[in-house]
Amino acid sequence: MSKTGHILIVDDDNDILTAGRLLLRRQFGNVTTCVNPEYLPEILDKGEVDVILLDMNFGPGESSGEQGLYWLKRILEIDPEAVVVMITAHGSVNTAVDAMKYGATDFIAKPWQNEKVVATISAALKLRQSRFETVALRQTNEELIRDAVTLDNDIIGESSQLKSVLDIVRRAGPTDANVLILGENGTGKELIAHELHRHSARAHQVFQSIDMGAISESLFESELFGHRKGSFTDANEDRIGRILAANGGTLFLDEIGNLPLHLQAKLLSVLEQREVTAVGSNQAQPFDVRIVAATNLPPNQLRNPERFRTDLLFRLNTVEISMPPLRERVEDVMPIAEHYLARFSRKYGGKTRKFSPAAEAALIDYSWPGNVRALRHAVERAVILAEGEQIGPHDLQLDYTGEMVQADTQVMPTIFNLDHLEKETISKALRKHGFNISRAAAELGLTRASLYRRMEKHDL
Repeated sequence: MSKTGHILIVDDDNDILTAGRLLLRRQFGNVTTCVNPEYLPEILDKGEVDVILLDMNFGPGESSGEQGLYWLKRILEIDPEAVVVMITAHGSVNTAVDAMKYGATDFIAKPWQNEKVVATISAALKLRQSRFETVALRQTNEELIRDAVTLDNDIIGESSQLKSVLDIVRRAGPTDANVLILGENGTGKELIAHELHRHSARAHQVFQSIDMGAISESLFESELFGHRKGSFTDANEDRIGRILAANGGTLFLDEIGNLPLHLQAKLLSVLEQREVTAVGSNQAQPFDVRIVAATNLPPNQLRNPERFRTDLLFRLNTVEISMPPLRERVEDVMPIAEHYLARFSRKYGGKTRKFSPAAEAALIDYSWPGNVRALRHAVERAVILAEGEQIGPHDLQLDYTGEMVQADTQVMPTIFNLDHLEKETISKALRKHGFNISRAAAELGLTRASLYRRMEKHDL
């Protein structure tokens, strides 16, 4: 789409066409006029039109507005994302309002005021840009979905606990019910969210994931609701928020329990009204998304109104899924470990490896405070470091990936590489707090965002 936009004026009054062309060409550059709406399909087929100004009536004596409504419907059949502004006489304003119910964006009354026309077209162009970006995101998401078909499903296991979870997913997935997923860090909450999306009627639409705990309070509204150019410092262009970007699909709100109470109130208001207003705008836009949220908060904290709003909780947990920790489904440990062993063996050279009996026993006996994520990291590290075809318990280094060793018995490291020491310090803080990012960051004296960056740096 061009920067200034392509405006199409459709009216049977040549004086209106001339006036509109002269006015809008100065403001927006590319203006096309059409005196007969019968040519609309041909014009739209030739190339992209950003905003269409459409008269409500064509021909002498016509005043019902039915012709305008007919051509509005035809336009939206050709391009469902089209932005159409109706042109009407003062006496037909009610008809123009009806047209907005059928998909028109706005209306302009004759005789028009130039400033009003320019402002209306400018707003319509911004809407077109937002729709354009949303379509692009959907296309990207569809490509990701196609690519993901060939990937392994990381929801591995045959335990009764996991089967119960997947049974709820199969039943709740096809509905539009909001779902809240509870569980410790590393239990696979996001994988379950993807499964819910995959089982839904929205499977081929957008899946948007956002870590609510990683968003700064100052950028919360901009990130979720979007913003208009110039609405705050560094707002150099219009941007749609995550909610509108997920329109038609699923929005996954991870770490929802870390959202401060005053931001919970803003989120609740948007979810109740089912419409969102970008920062710097006064125009609310409706949305249609399915909400899936997740938190590692224990149920008693989640249901504490001083920690989490009760009304927001009721909005989110129409269906509630509790992910069992890995220590409660021991029978799944080896299938998961074997899965990652095969994956990482292929990734790092293709050498076929297997676990020794002693390594299997160590894996099964371990409590896995970091759950599946910690198991995955342990297996990947073992594949990298193991020298033979068989992985032994020493290759797993479970003392360094599991519970924190007590300070008075801990052997001080003899390696003084700063990167190594930083990685070990972060790893131990994460393990100490069961991979609770907020608590680990607080102990380390870091922000959540800084901790995430260091975790990514060290592949933790």
